[in-house]
Amino acid sequence: MQAVQEHGSTIGTTTACRALSLPRATYYRRLSPPVRLARPKPPRALDDHERREVLDVLHSPDYLDKAPATIVATLLDQGKYHCSASTMYRILAEENEVRERRNQLRHPNYTKPELLATAPNRVWSWDITKLLGPVKWSYYYLYVILDIFSRYAVGWMLADRETATLARRLIAETCERQVVEPDKLTLHADRGSSMKSKPVAQLLADLGVTKTHSRPHVSDDNPFSESQFKTLKYRPEFPKRFGCIQDARAFCRTFFDWYNNEHRHSGIAMLTPATVHYRQAEKVIEQRQVVLRNAYTRHPERFVNKIPEPMKPPAAVWINQPKTEDTKPVH
Repeated sequence: MQAVQEHGSTIGTTTACRALSLPRATYYRRLSPPVRLARPKPPRALDDHERREVLDVLHSPDYLDKAPATIVATLLDQGKYHCSASTMYRILAEENEVRERRNQLRHPNYTKPELLATAPNRVWSWDITKLLGPVKWSYYYLYVILDIFSRYAVGWMLADRETATLARRLIAETCERQVVEPDKLTLHADRGSSMKSKPVAQLLADLGVTKTHSRPHVSDDNPFSESQFKTLKYRPEFPKRFGCIQDARAFCRTFFDWYNNEHRHSGIAMLTPATVHYRQAEKVIEQRQVVLRNAYTRHPERFVNKIPEPMKPPAAVWINQPKTEDTKPVH
């Protein structure tokens, strides 16, 4: 590009660059781009034979799982030196072999649980949380089993310790009370010692209950239990500490009666868990619809688009719903 010529007049390079907000140095650099020459091999670089020797050392069984710095130090102790650790890294990079070389424990890839509930007593979630006792370092352990479809607390127990025996007893009593059919229920939990214990696994096998576990260090694989515990601990009357285990049991008894029978849960269309669990939701929704239609009849001008309809609880509830292009998240 040369100076621009328009209507017989010439615009200088400086003026053109200023009008385009382009530095002159950039203009001249683009006008004649530099020719990049191949970088000559430094005279002190390893030759091909020496480079091959370094690779053989890096690939040898004695040093295959060791970092270059460790290899250099080990060889020095043996009276040998090939090159620096940085040169070894450079050779590995040229061979696309830069990786974790140390021999370390490899954790298994845990499968993400994908659980679907379309009715009560199909998927339960259970967990254990601590309640503070009367003095420092004293705790009570609250075991809770929650139906993820209805959010109904089907079973709970408060104890002064966490053991597989207590967990086994709670699960057995809850399954009997809910009349769980074999091969119909999945019980989901995290990877705590009680959850993974042999007595609990044997009980579930005898009852025909499938068990699943959350992935390690993943908090949202068990969201329903975590949410229920938050509801418990954020109640206005929840104390900082309980004076004794009898006080804690009395509080939990009142709380779970409220939670199951009075608490209107946002995840199930502001119905109570007991209403959904015991299949009364349809009747309640119909009653709400009658009230809304009467309100529309009295004042249709207040409802611009259409006759109002009550919310409906979800037909399906997932833990980790698979993501596909043609499906929408279900909560």
